[in-house]
Amino acid sequence: METLQGFIEQYGYLAVFAGCVLEGETALVLGGFAAHMGYLSLPMVIGTAAFAGFIGDQTLFAIGRHWGDRIFARFPRLEPVRPNVVSLLDRYGAWATFGIRFLVGMRLAGAIAIGAAGFPQRRFLPANAAGAIVWATAIGCAGYAFGQAFTLFLARARHLELGAFAVVAVFGVAAVLGMRRRVRKRVAARA
Repeated sequence: METLQGFIEQYGYLAVFAGCVLEGETALVLGGFAAHMGYLSLPMVIGTAAFAGFIGDQTLFAIGRHWGDRIFARFPRLEPVRPNVVSLLDRYGAWATFGIRFLVGMRLAGAIAIGAAGFPQRRFLPANAAGAIVWATAIGCAGYAFGQAFTLFLARARHLELGAFAVVAVFGVAAVLGMRRRVRKRVAARA
């Protein structure tokens, strides 16, 4: 049986890429944590996450541009996001596209809504790239810092690495689900 270290070293960047194409924060924090443990390179984790986040949002933007109305009709739970995104676009323009990935629960539907709103591709692309780089750097470094704090707290972290990854994953998923629930409640209260 392969060791956890070998598994992470072999598939870690692929996991960061796949996780960051989708939602990303948990995969990126775990990637930063793995970088601190010496299994992955932090610059490579950040680069992989930034590229994946950029590609994911560009794809969602294009999907929104072509099929946004159908998607919002098919998934009515996403519809309350749309007016919020349009309001942000009207108010902040490209800065809204930069920051949408930092709003929990808005990244996926937000990029689709931006595309559906007819926001210009030439303005979305650079803002999306800048947002992906800042997001990947901030969250990746947070995971690295968490790994450093965890290692200082538990001098024998290498012996507990599977448990550490499980704890980080559980807390990450719980935090994302909790934030999404709060966002949905706020959106439902506004509707």
